[in-house]
Amino acid sequence: MTFESLRTNRFNQWVIIHLRYLLGFAFFPSGLVKLLGERFTRISTDHPIGYFFEALYQSGFYWNFLGLVQLTAGILLMTQRFATLGALLFLAILTNIWIITISLSFTGTWIITSLMMIAVLVLIMWDQHKLLPIFSYNKASTVKVYPDPGYGWIITGVIYAISFIALYRLNPMMGEGYEKWLGILFVLIILVTFVISNYKAYKNQKLAINT
Repeated sequence: MTFESLRTNRFNQWVIIHLRYLLGFAFFPSGLVKLLGERFTRISTDHPIGYFFEALYQSGFYWNFLGLVQLTAGILLMTQRFATLGALLFLAILTNIWIITISLSFTGTWIITSLMMIAVLVLIMWDQHKLLPIFSYNKASTVKVYPDPGYGWIITGVIYAISFIALYRLNPMMGEGYEKWLGILFVLIILVTFVISNYKAYKNQKLAINT
């Protein structure tokens, strides 16, 4: 099976779109914690992991910068339009995190980061046609054009990102007992936008077939 047949398969396109959403979400919680200047973990500094994160937390603006970069990578992925740039940024950050989880012997976490590494490499391979000309130094090269996700998917990604950030900020303001309801609200937002986006994609596909 050729790369072109994989790239033009509608099911594969659907999987990649949602893989971008999933990876984008993965950086949101930890990125927001850092950006807002909060501690990422409560592990004692007597433990190497706790000592490591406390040292990062005490680094000042660098801690906020890490969060900003994580959020940027996640948002770029979820916009679909700038997903290639987001995947490259995500790979750079995740490679660092992956090595840290292995080096400090995080229990089970290295498995999660390894799966995330595989996922982001899949995304980069998906957009390899955009990256190959970079390595064609002083050589004529052509870029094969493949259809990008429609505006429905782009709008969905923006809604997901804004909703997560808004609900995350509402959680401490609402006090105890509201976490469950905020979580349910967020899941409902995902379900509604998911159904609408898939319906629009199906409708556009049907229209294209008929014409």
